[in-house]
Amino acid sequence: MMTAQHARPGGPGIARPERTPAALRCALAQVAPHRLAEMERDKDEAIALAAATDRLGPIVQFLETWAVAVEIARNPALAARLRAAEHAARTIDRNAPVWRAAMDEIHAVHAAARQSLGRE
Repeated sequence: MMTAQHARPGGPGIARPERTPAALRCALAQVAPHRLAEMERDKDEAIALAAATDRLGPIVQFLETWAVAVEIARNPALAARLRAAEHAARTIDRNAPVWRAAMDEIHAVHAAARQSLGRE
């Protein structure tokens, strides 16, 4: 199920999903279907770890990680910033100052997405 936030020109392409595996998977299928297999692997690992440790932490972390990923992917401006920074981080020498700037941008995009999720 999606929250009541509606898409607007220049804004998110889809409504923010609830923080459940099914809702996040549905949203991811719309904004980044190429990541569905990755999400399923992460979910399986989180469930296995939660069962092995008798703790819910891995499942909570899975939901947080994928809520952030969907938040970025559903927002074209954030997604573009992340793609550019990831490309720079992959292609620039790690000793170059611009590499550190690219890594800082990656962290900033994730922080912006987490902050946006906090305003639900």
